[in-house]
Amino acid sequence: MTSEEISRTVLELLGNIAPEADPAALRPDISFREQLDIDSMDLLNFVISLHKHFGVEIPERDYPKLMTLNGCVAYLAAATAEKSP
Repeated sequence: MTSEEISRTVLELLGNIAPEADPAALRPDISFREQLDIDSMDLLNFVISLHKHFGVEIPERDYPKLMTLNGCVAYLAAATAEKSP
C-alpha cells in the first residue's frame, strides 16, 4: 500500500469517527485532538478502526504515534510492510 492510499484510508476512517471533519483542512503534522472536537473514546474507536482495516496489531504504547496524519501514515506504512511477505 502506498503512503497516499494509507492517507486516504486514514482520512476516511477518521471521517467515520468525526463526520464534521474536513479532510482537506486537516494539517498532517498537528494532532487530531487539536484540530477536531474528539475525545479519548473517539480516538480509541479510531485506533480500533485502523486495526480492523489494516489488520495490524497496535499496542497501547503506540497510540501516541497515531495522533497525526503523518504519524498514522508512517506507522501504518511500516506495520503493513512488515506484514507483507
